[in-house]
Amino acid sequence: MEEAGAAVVAAGEAELNMSRLNVSPETLELELEARGEERRGAREALLRLLLPHNRLVSLPRALGSGFPHLQLLDVSGNALTALGPELLALSSLRTLLAKNNRLGGPGALPKGLAQSPLCRSLQMLNLSGNCFQEVPASLLELRALQTLSLGGNQLQSIPAEIENLQSLECLYLGGNFIKEIPPELANLPSLSYLVLCDNKIQSVPPQLSQLHSLRSLSLHNNLLTYLPREILNLIHLEELSLRGNPLVVRFVRDLTYDPPTLLELAARTIKIRNISYTPFDLPGNLLRYLSLASNCPNPKCGGVYFDCCVRQIKFVDFCGKYRLPLMHYLCSPECSSPCSSASHSSTSQSESDSEDEASVAAHRMQKVLLG
Repeated sequence: MEEAGAAVVAAGEAELNMSRLNVSPETLELELEARGEERRGAREALLRLLLPHNRLVSLPRALGSGFPHLQLLDVSGNALTALGPELLALSSLRTLLAKNNRLGGPGALPKGLAQSPLCRSLQMLNLSGNCFQEVPASLLELRALQTLSLGGNQLQSIPAEIENLQSLECLYLGGNFIKEIPPELANLPSLSYLVLCDNKIQSVPPQLSQLHSLRSLSLHNNLLTYLPREILNLIHLEELSLRGNPLVVRFVRDLTYDPPTLLELAARTIKIRNISYTPFDLPGNLLRYLSLASNCPNPKCGGVYFDCCVRQIKFVDFCGKYRLPLMHYLCSPECSSPCSSASHSSTSQSESDSEDEASVAAHRMQKVLLG
């Protein structure tokens, strides 16, 4: 223990490193109490406390009174099943590292966490390598959180309330059992790094194109067969990781189309020919239906669609090297067939358009990891 104390002094008074001491939790508790007493009369406050790999089964009680100015606490690699009320006394804590423990059951986080000063101070939280099956509701109230890591747990889903974390810049959820990405994830204005690798995700919602701050998107080792066309709108994206997905391992060309109903055909005619009408000419339900028209994204087609459209996977070039399958929604099969009257090229009109889009966006994505 004296050797550990000497190492602490050498490392600097603002940090107390007590990792891998190989002592009993009771002895560690006594040592922490002694250190806390020493710090009360010290001029410099203790800012960092490192307690990883110490066989802890609960947080030391001394945390509640001896370290009021602590900014970083590392209790990783222990045997913690709960973070007790001692945590709530750390009103200045900015970084909490509690990875590779046994957290995840009822009461894993202290009651009152959302109402504590930690709600305003905590900026980085790492709970990776634990046993959480769902994101605790109290975590979704930590409005100052900038980095949240819950990788290597047993998460089944991402709650829609993730949008509450408006300060979030980095979200790491790799190595779970997540099947869907909620559209609400797109409501995080500062999100720059999103890691969803090694899950069971089958599709990417087009709403993610609203993540204008996103720089890195990790989706490798999932079940993706295509990407939404809107991904081209991620203007700051520099890295996209897709290896280990069916869209990379086995390219799939697909086209599905359900013929439009007579109602939709009539509505399309009204929209395409700009037939005028007033609210007094049609029943309310038809007026609402007409307002739901979507313009065909093919710039060389003036068509519209309502409920029925062509869903087609198109392969577009990125960075002159990679061809990625993007999902397109067109108004009719004619939009995806060759325009023989204008050209003898075997490349379809919509495919040319999509590749033009990709060439404009290619410089934005500096690294596409496919293998």
